[in-house]
Amino acid sequence: MDMRVNPKAKMKLVMVGNGMAGVRALEELLKIAPDLYDITVFGAEPHPNYNRILLSPVLAGEQTIDQIILNDWSWYAEHGITLHAGYKVTEVDRVKRIAHSVGPNGEKVSAEYDRLILATGSHPVILPIPGKDLKGVLAYRDIADTQAMIEAAATYKTAVVIGGGLLGLEAANGLMKRGMQVTVVHVAPWLMERQLDEVAGKLLQKSLEERGMRFLIGAQTQELVGGDDGRVKAVKFKDGSEVPADLVVMAVGIRPNTALAERMRLHVNRGIVVSDTLQTVTDPRIYAVGECVSHRGVTYGLVAPLFEQAKVLATHLAEFGIGRYSGSLTSTKLKVTGIDLFSAGDFMGGEGTEEIVLSDPIGGVYKKLVIKNDQVVYRSFCKFHFAGCLLGGDLRRYAPTLPAQQTARGWV
Repeated sequence: MDMRVNPKAKMKLVMVGNGMAGVRALEELLKIAPDLYDITVFGAEPHPNYNRILLSPVLAGEQTIDQIILNDWSWYAEHGITLHAGYKVTEVDRVKRIAHSVGPNGEKVSAEYDRLILATGSHPVILPIPGKDLKGVLAYRDIADTQAMIEAAATYKTAVVIGGGLLGLEAANGLMKRGMQVTVVHVAPWLMERQLDEVAGKLLQKSLEERGMRFLIGAQTQELVGGDDGRVKAVKFKDGSEVPADLVVMAVGIRPNTALAERMRLHVNRGIVVSDTLQTVTDPRIYAVGECVSHRGVTYGLVAPLFEQAKVLATHLAEFGIGRYSGSLTSTKLKVTGIDLFSAGDFMGGEGTEEIVLSDPIGGVYKKLVIKNDQVVYRSFCKFHFAGCLLGGDLRRYAPTLPAQQTARGWV
């Protein structure tokens, strides 16, 4: 009689989403528990994992799609991961623990799970205005959007970017690099109002205007006007004015992609509600990570917090039972050549705070600290390249993550 005992079968881990946050969680898991799971990944895009942050340099012609791939096809094979690229998960049976997907040609693939990760990311917000469905109206979110913008820039000359936040300015810069005449429409009184105060925002606008970028600040978009060919030809505002546009890019924000979670009857409050262990509060077998998550009432759209979530998630999938995610302090950098810009924390300050400001508008330098109880709660550093003046400097000196106990005296 053969008395040998078969090794315990691996648990099945299924991940819905193939973006930066989810794949980082797998990378962390494989470091500490490489043999614990059979892993299956469903990704809606027909690409391996890539660095979404670097889409702006791709649009600007500074990098290629191949250069921003983080984990190529061979990485999945080397780690025994089954990747279904281009497959959208349409349903998850939480009782039978099966995920069902549909491929690009309608083919269906299902996978059983013991643990499930929802890493469904977010959708770009599209303004609900007349003309939003015209040809030439795009969001700026993925490789397909970037390629469509590059193709449009090769044929057309005028573009309007709606949204003067981080993503909108990077889109506008990339289209300018492609030879388009670009107007940025921003409803707020200054650019990047969520990260910068008025002084820094207006210095940023001045620097970008020196490069040829145009701005309509405080303008409210009413309608996108189409031509006889069904393509957008102008943007109309509430005051009745218009600007011509062969291409309109909406960069007005993102919304957590919770549609699948809602169909699964998971608790959703703006994002998929998770605990400090990144487990959904509805079903402890199901985890969520990334932009789709609502943690302590907060959703994050920047990569650093998502990687922090991924590391905590990996420890729990590895059954270490350690690590808690308690939230993140976010920071922002603008990826436009010749502009060094860093912002982190709460620039609003308020009662009980003091500000330390170094402002040199002629030299294009602006630094600001907001201090509360001897703790730095906000830090910004901006260095702009104006016409006729080339400014150097290493932004890394000003842009470390702010530790919880960093004091004002520790800032140089």
